[in-house]
Amino acid sequence: MSDGPGALGIIMLCHTALRRAAQVARFWLEAGCPVVIHVDRAIKDAELQAMQADLGQHPLLRFSPRHRCDWGSWRLIEATQDAAEILLRDFPETGHVMLTSGACLPLRPAQEMQAYLAKHPQTDFIESVAIEHANWITGGLSLERFTLYFPFNWHRQRWAFDQFVEVQRKLRIRREIPRPLRPHMGSQWWCLTRDTLAAILNDPKRKRYERFFRRNWIPDESYFQTLARLHARQIESRSLTLVKFDRNGRPNLFYDDHLQLLRRSDCFMARKIWPEAEQLYAFFLSDQPRTLPPVAAEPAKIDRYFELAERQRIEGRAGLYMQSRFPRDDSGADKTAGPYSLFSGFDHLFPDFDHWLGQVSGTRPHGHLYAPERVQFHGGAKIWHGALSDSAAIRDYNPRMFLTNLLWATRGERQCFSYGAEDTMDHEVNWFMATDANASIALIRGAWLLPMAQRGTVSDEAIAQVSRLQKREEDWLEILRSRWALARLHVWSVAEVLHAPDRVLLKAVEDFADPAALSAHGLPAPRLPDELESYLRALRNKGMSSQFVKTFQG
Repeated sequence: MSDGPGALGIIMLCHTALRRAAQVARFWLEAGCPVVIHVDRAIKDAELQAMQADLGQHPLLRFSPRHRCDWGSWRLIEATQDAAEILLRDFPETGHVMLTSGACLPLRPAQEMQAYLAKHPQTDFIESVAIEHANWITGGLSLERFTLYFPFNWHRQRWAFDQFVEVQRKLRIRREIPRPLRPHMGSQWWCLTRDTLAAILNDPKRKRYERFFRRNWIPDESYFQTLARLHARQIESRSLTLVKFDRNGRPNLFYDDHLQLLRRSDCFMARKIWPEAEQLYAFFLSDQPRTLPPVAAEPAKIDRYFELAERQRIEGRAGLYMQSRFPRDDSGADKTAGPYSLFSGFDHLFPDFDHWLGQVSGTRPHGHLYAPERVQFHGGAKIWHGALSDSAAIRDYNPRMFLTNLLWATRGERQCFSYGAEDTMDHEVNWFMATDANASIALIRGAWLLPMAQRGTVSDEAIAQVSRLQKREEDWLEILRSRWALARLHVWSVAEVLHAPDRVLLKAVEDFADPAALSAHGLPAPRLPDELESYLRALRNKGMSSQFVKTFQG
């Protein structure tokens, strides 16, 4: 097939993965599109010869003179100019010329793209945004990329680049922008009409413009974008190639698992494709896009997808801590992987509380995860999800990370556990849970005393332990009630629980308990040790505060 009236011509700038570039070139050639390929001079001759042998002789195929094209360099413009001149000279019936890279992949049948361009014979598709409105520019250089000099390579000579920019700023050096140019920026992957491209290449002031842009920073994003404004009849300021950039201005790679996402693009091309994405190349270079039922374009969904990915790249995944991703405490991201519930004192006041909690919530409640002797995993397990050991020594090496690892390894399942003054309380863990919006804390003040009352010992050592635990609980409560606390907190005294046990239990589990299970299993009744009254009297007589004793009396 030869190029017909208004045919689409393709320029390919190839820097790597020539095998894939050859596949794409063959796709265009089989559709009757003339193709001019530029292969970076950095590529070995043997690789180029292998590509040429793979493609063979074809009347619509040309190779342009090779240039060494560093990132953002003027050589990219020269390579494009050379290829464009060959395309316009050898294929006079070409209507539109599309600039692509060797890492670009067609997302739709070539015939569909040709038909689309045939409906817009005078339209140039090039992202061309006035410099004052190009708010995506990264690197801190906007208008300055046109008014300063850039003799140093930004990648290889970064220190010299930055220093020379600062010197020019201090000396107030300003290059004059040639009239009537008005700087514009945009994606380097455009689709121009033959008339516009020819007008740019044959502009009487081309040499003057080239001297100016040669000294600009990243001219491949501004040369054609600016000159198209002088010569185009009608510009649609968008690229027909889907490109997504990260916050550092680097293009995101598309992999095999992006196949269905790419099918929903409203673009005709996508860049940058991972060379090993076998499924993408096999699908989009075959007849499947044409024979399968069409998929509705959803460009907004693709934008949201990459916005979410970029936000995850910056903030990490909630609750995930590792060497390469350790969010700051003030990052604003969720501290843990999901909601969890902490119960303090309930297991002392309600017999078999853990068993009842599991029945009404469908969870696997743990005992005291921070018990001094060992971690009390559900069912007495010695190893829990994430290879977490029940060793107290291992847990106490980094008690905060023990909690976050447990919640990450069991994400999707709400974790419930007991915690109180009798446990190995860590100040950092207390603050961490108090400032975690995922935490729900239900606390019965002083309930840790009930096991001690059951033992009935009122020795000096026991009195000292009661005072220590009371102080520990008060310090914890002060943290929980601080103005920085974000956890959902409910606090009751033992007397308040005894007065309305059903209301307290329902409040403590209202976030996650199943109403049907609550109805089926009912609510446990609180039970106090028979020795409590005499034990409290003995404590008061030994000098304990009567205010503390009142928390147990209705």
